[in-house]
Amino acid sequence: MRPIPEGYSLRRAGLADIAVFGGIESAADSRFEGTGLLDRMDDADNIPREVFEAAIPAGLVTVLEHETDGVVGYTLCSYRPPDHYLDQVAVHPDHGRRGLGRALVEAVILDAEARRLPAVSLSTFTDVPWNAPFYASIGFKPVKRSKLTPWMLELERLQAEQMDVSKRCFMRRKVRRALFRR
Repeated sequence: MRPIPEGYSLRRAGLADIAVFGGIESAADSRFEGTGLLDRMDDADNIPREVFEAAIPAGLVTVLEHETDGVVGYTLCSYRPPDHYLDQVAVHPDHGRRGLGRALVEAVILDAEARRLPAVSLSTFTDVPWNAPFYASIGFKPVKRSKLTPWMLELERLQAEQMDVSKRCFMRRKVRRALFRR
């Protein structure tokens, strides 16, 4: 894992952090304006508070905190057997291009290792530089269509209600096997 830039830190989210997630998500989503990849983008489409309220006690939300600006990024994960699933990673664009998204994703990988899960999976756009190519640079590989699990197909069906899923793929990255030895 690469070091986090000075002035930033990672920690598990607390319930009080939920208040800033919508603003971070909306700001991060603004990078998609003009791509035509999302049918609509408005704050009503942000991840519901209840999702965070369920995930935080399970340790499934990590925040990126800046020493003066507070929380500027986060990840939201869920358990989708047998994997740790990265539902969302968001970094406020004012703090972008510093390796912070990479640090958040690497923290998710370390968490999957600590949980003794075999891999981290995600769904992302194929042609956006800060999506599939970014994840590939961290070791994620596309999942072949014939290998999609039932939960992946269901998630794809739900995503199709809001976006063009033909330009998306599932990706998966195995975690280190050394932690699975007894």
